[in-house]
Amino acid sequence: MAAIKSVLFITLVLLKCILFNKKSIPSQSPQKYSKYSEYQIKREEKRAQKLKKNQQDTLFLLHNRIYSYFCSLDKSKEFYMNNIPTVTKNLLIINVLMFLGTLVAESYGIDLADYLGLHFVLSDRFNVGQLITYMFMHAGFTHVFFNMFAVWMFGRILEQVWGPKRFLAYYMICGIGAGLIQEAVTAVRYFTIESGMSPEAIQAVFEQGSKALQSNMNFVDPAMASLNLVLNSSTVGASGAVYAILLGFGMLFPNQPMFIFPLPFPIKAKYFVMGYALIELYSGLANSAGDNVAHFAHLGGMIFGFLLIMYWRNKNRGNGYYYN
Repeated sequence: MAAIKSVLFITLVLLKCILFNKKSIPSQSPQKYSKYSEYQIKREEKRAQKLKKNQQDTLFLLHNRIYSYFCSLDKSKEFYMNNIPTVTKNLLIINVLMFLGTLVAESYGIDLADYLGLHFVLSDRFNVGQLITYMFMHAGFTHVFFNMFAVWMFGRILEQVWGPKRFLAYYMICGIGAGLIQEAVTAVRYFTIESGMSPEAIQAVFEQGSKALQSNMNFVDPAMASLNLVLNSSTVGASGAVYAILLGFGMLFPNQPMFIFPLPFPIKAKYFVMGYALIELYSGLANSAGDNVAHFAHLGGMIFGFLLIMYWRNKNRGNGYYYN
């Protein structure tokens, strides 16, 4: 920004020097025009004066336009942020501030994700408020960046269509719904693992598992280690609400063409959403080792988004619109 301003300022100074230079132009010797008639000399002088005036008008117009752009540079960032709808803008700000707060807390040895992330309901670290707070926590820069990029790209469109109240309700309900689905899937995994373990081993996981994970350690026994991860790990991220936003965009604008890297051709939004849903379903069922992504939370956000949109559609069927 500073380099652009410097270049524009120098350009303005040069244009002013050209426009407002009052030095007289030396007249050429009459002998040069000796072979021309007086009429031809006057005609050439008028042509030169007209050309000079046109050049000055052009430079003056260019000067004014550059000056206007130069003055608007300081306001461009504020103007751009004002173009983002209120709820979308505040969601971006809150998530970024929470991410920065997480980094600051880590420097003091405080793990905010452990306090605000969503724990399994049977864990002693669980509380109901985590169904909301987990949406504003992220595991890393790429996590928060891509989630907020999707909120900015698609969320602002939904907010412009639905209005701020309905969009905020959609975002929060789908985020909470994604957390509930994640809790249900975690419960299935927990009871599946627990069924093959002794009561002593289960008790040891409850008593020692949390401290072991805080020390970046885990149990040697595979079953106890798996149960410990299920019981004491936390879920963070706005991905459930983000996937609901993608679904909402696909349902409102199903035939909107979209370019998805690395595909060399556009695809319709409805196929884009269905493709993402199938990928998440496959990844969730595969349950690959080392995969720490909450795929069923993503699907849960889409499920709650679909149910909510269908509810609004049926409720407003009388006036023909489900997004007013």
